Order: sequence, then structure tokens, then C-alpha cells
Amino acid sequence: MVKFADDRYYLESHEWAKLEEDGTVVVGISDHAQEALGDVVFVELPEVGDELVAKSEAGVVESVKAASDIYTPISGVVSAINEQLEESPEIVNDFPYDEGWFFKIRPSDSTELSSLLSVEKYREICEE
Repeated sequence: MVKFADDRYYLESHEWAKLEEDGTVVVGISDHAQEALGDVVFVELPEVGDELVAKSEAGVVESVKAASDIYTPISGVVSAINEQLEESPEIVNDFPYDEGWFFKIRPSDSTELSSLLSVEKYREICEE
């Protein structure tokens, strides 16, 4: 059964965004996305310091089935990447909402979060 995290915002392309207390936003892919991809074997992430524009390509996730682009939910500067994924990309399958995060971004405009999907709207899209 696919899980949904209530404390996230979502893109239709299945990335999630979580606002942290320090103002950074953590980005990853949903449980629905990792399940559709199958066993994740490689993740290409942006570099710390990269400036990203909302809904633009930020990396790639590859599985035994397919490769899929990763899009950034909001604009800003990458402040951290999940280096664990270099050695253990399968963490994305096991913990998509926790240890399987992709990168953190310092938003240039945190109001962009309000344009993303709520968990309820995202759940509806996944159930179609």
C-alpha cells in the first residue's frame, strides 16, 4: 500500500517538498514514485551551490526499469545533498520520506510552496 506524508507539498511529477524549521526545504520523491520505478540503482543529484528554478530538472533517478528526471518543487540554492545515496541508492525505495531524501534547498521565495499540491490533491492524482 502506497504511503503519503501529510507534512509535505507535492508536484504532479511525484517530488515532495518539506519545509524545515530553519527555512530550508528538503526534496525527495514520493512512495508512489519509488514504487512505480522499482529498485533504484542510481541517483544523480545537483551540486551544493547550484541555483535551481522551480519545476526545472534537478537530477535523475534510475531504476532497473527506467530513468526519470527529478524536478525541484521550488526555486533557490542547493544547500545540501544526500551523499548516502551515492553508495546506497536503494534507501530511496526503503525510506522515500526520511533517509531517502535527495537534496535541501534554500528557497528564494518560500511562497512558491503554496502553489504546490496538498497531500489530499496529490493522493487524488495517484488514485486516478
